[in-house]
Amino acid sequence: MKKLKVNKDLCISCGACVGAFPEIFEFGEDDRAQAKLEEVPSDKLEEVMDAIEGCPTDAISYEEN
Repeated sequence: MKKLKVNKDLCISCGACVGAFPEIFEFGEDDRAQAKLEEVPSDKLEEVMDAIEGCPTDAISYEEN
């Protein structure tokens, strides 16, 4: 099963993912982005791929756990 993750060590809190896809990403208490969903519904997969491509630090991954 694939899981959506944000690497907190790489995240710079730029907000690109949160701003573009607030139904998938949010800021945590540490002001770093985090995924609201670990498992991505098929209708949100394209948005997740756009967020991965748009992340300036490559902090977002969607891969086998």
